[in-house]
Amino acid sequence: MIKEIASLIPDVKTPEVPVGLKEKLYWTAAVLVVFFVLGQVYPVGVSFQGVNSQIQLLQVLLGSSIGSLTTLGIGPIVFASIILQLAVGTGLLGVDTSTEEGKRYFQSIQKLLIVVLAFIEGFIFVLNSQLVPVLGVVPGTSPLLGSVFLTQLIVVIQIAFGAILIMFLDEVVQKYGVGSGVSLFILAGVALQVFIGAFSISTNAGIPVGLIPQSVYYIIQGSASSAVWVLTPLFFTVIVFLITVYLEGMKIELPLTYGMARGLGARYPIKFLYVSVMPVILAFAVIFDFQLIAGLLASNGVTVLGVFSQGVPVQSLSLAYLLSNFPSPLLMPGGYSSYVSFLFSSVPVTLFGRTAAIPLELIHILVYGLVLVLLCVVFGWFWIETTGMSSKDVSKQLMSSGLQIPGFRQDPRVIEKVLDRYIPIITILGSVTVGLLAWFAQITGALGTGIGILLAVGITYQFYEQLVRDELFEIYPDLEKFVKR
Repeated sequence: MIKEIASLIPDVKTPEVPVGLKEKLYWTAAVLVVFFVLGQVYPVGVSFQGVNSQIQLLQVLLGSSIGSLTTLGIGPIVFASIILQLAVGTGLLGVDTSTEEGKRYFQSIQKLLIVVLAFIEGFIFVLNSQLVPVLGVVPGTSPLLGSVFLTQLIVVIQIAFGAILIMFLDEVVQKYGVGSGVSLFILAGVALQVFIGAFSISTNAGIPVGLIPQSVYYIIQGSASSAVWVLTPLFFTVIVFLITVYLEGMKIELPLTYGMARGLGARYPIKFLYVSVMPVILAFAVIFDFQLIAGLLASNGVTVLGVFSQGVPVQSLSLAYLLSNFPSPLLMPGGYSSYVSFLFSSVPVTLFGRTAAIPLELIHILVYGLVLVLLCVVFGWFWIETTGMSSKDVSKQLMSSGLQIPGFRQDPRVIEKVLDRYIPIITILGSVTVGLLAWFAQITGALGTGIGILLAVGITYQFYEQLVRDELFEIYPDLEKFVKR
């Protein structure tokens, strides 16, 4: 039944002849232009009121522009992929992805799930008042087709249609372009945020919003100290970027040999960021869900997790507040200097019937960072155990490829023991590092957010490797045939 339903979803035609590198770049650029255009098209009948800081972080992760046709971004694609990968890794979905038939079946299920999730997430955005249909809600307007529900449904259909278009754009990039559309859209979103944050000439109360124009403005006004403070987030952006580039290149290379071909060797790289940024993505998702649950309980009179006012946790030592996102220095009135004073200022807090003045915001960011790092470690370990990246799974993959570690017996248990010296430790260290980087970027106001920079650097590196490989195969076409064998 799933195969029959999935067969109704069209596919992007596979190229009949190999696509040249120059043509791949043209296709990639064309898809990127279409994606940006979709981000400027707004659904009919929507009143967009802006997003809170938690949703803004999701915009970076999902390459979305909330309020437009790309409101959902790559969310349905990413969530469908994670769900199916976990289902295959845990054996819940009996699909052998090592065969061509299994791959096609997996892809058909994935596309069907993406379409379903596009409508589900669309309803969540509309019913959660992130996208409010203006027709029939604002006095003096009439709902579409005479019904507020039908108006909401039409809005959902529009943003779900945008997500489905993104799915096809991703497929176009995979078959005709460079890399994947998912990575391309994330990279484009992060780059756009950094560019706008640094160079935007739009003004707020007569002051430029972009950091560099704002710094120039303060220099003209004769306030050199304000100009330096304004550029501080840009400085931290560069710092986080350089650290991420350095970490991306850190790896351990295990020497390998082919058991059936003596003298022919290879290397198995274990990168320091072995689990990439998946732990921090899942950690942010859990913290975001916790906020939703705490807000839902508070709206029903259960304030055990915290008290909320207009959907925002009230300043206190409650879990809801301590795990809430803290204000960015970029949005703080008075700039970075006011932000630093805000963090170290004492606030009267009542606990166990006693009131004391404590630096609540400093405690807030420390507790938030500690929980974020711990969640990253938990999810990092969970991810390698469920996605075929554990020592046991890697040892089986190496053995099935005819590879072995020189000087050790050709036995998967022996290879597993050798890998156990590296993979568990690197998983924990890498998870802690990405958590700390994301937290550091948040508290310093780095443009693009820490997780955005982590994603951008990793994706750029992957695009570079893909371009080098495609250029090599274009020069030596016989080499591609040999590699595919």
